[in-house]
Amino acid sequence: MGGMGSVKYTELGAFLRSRRGRIRPADVGLPHGPRRRVPGLRRDEVAQLAGASVEYYTELERGAGSQPSEQMIAALARALRLTADERDYLYHLADRPVPGPGSAASHVHPGMLDLLTRLTSTPAQVITDLHVTLVQNPLAVALLGDHSGFRGPRASFVHRWFTEPDARRLYPEADHEGQSRAFVADLRAAAARRDAKDTEAGSMISSLLGTSPEFAALWAEHDVAFRRVDRKRLNHPALGLIEVNCLNLFSEDGRQRLLWFTPAVGTDSAGLLDLLAVIGTQDISEPTR
Repeated sequence: MGGMGSVKYTELGAFLRSRRGRIRPADVGLPHGPRRRVPGLRRDEVAQLAGASVEYYTELERGAGSQPSEQMIAALARALRLTADERDYLYHLADRPVPGPGSAASHVHPGMLDLLTRLTSTPAQVITDLHVTLVQNPLAVALLGDHSGFRGPRASFVHRWFTEPDARRLYPEADHEGQSRAFVADLRAAAARRDAKDTEAGSMISSLLGTSPEFAALWAEHDVAFRRVDRKRLNHPALGLIEVNCLNLFSEDGRQRLLWFTPAVGTDSAGLLDLLAVIGTQDISEPTR
């Protein structure tokens, strides 16, 4: 990555420092600690939250180093709890185009991000209405795999479900037909809720109609239903079959959903979910970036 203009880059560093200084550790789920010499977050804490090295983040605040990627800007915006306007300004300072609302770098609804931070004992993630994963907590990564590396159309789990057989390993084969029907009905509901000028959902639907006969056949049935509460059976490579309830909280415009997973009553899933923190991140097929 190349460097940036010195004036704008200096402003980027100053902006990051100002945003860092206004956040309390408790706001992002971090302990206050006994000897805190700064009112806001420390540089190492922001780096940790954004998945960056301390050295790299320090260089950014100093107005030096290389131009941050779009993914890094999105991670910093989430770590610093920026508003949508602040996030767009950060992209401007970094000379990067502001990503569209349905991309993997989309701005996460602040309230949902706050709730996600507080859900430390259950798997949870925020996705778009087109099933693009925006952010996951560690237990969600351990349960479902890390979905942060997918780009373009593949960022949508629904797109991968109908175009990549490996995406279906997460569910038992006996459940594939039901999941396919639910995904198609949910996608139709999401597309209907969007503005008539929206092209993102339409482009995705057209692509799937042309590449997946299964999707085309189900789309022709015209079923429509948002997925609000679900009971799922998930294949975990280390723990085996885990049965969970998947609960949804929708943003006001319906574009984002906070999902969290609880053990299904009458199963041994509670104990299995407790083991997720021990097992850690599961491996999934390497995404094409």
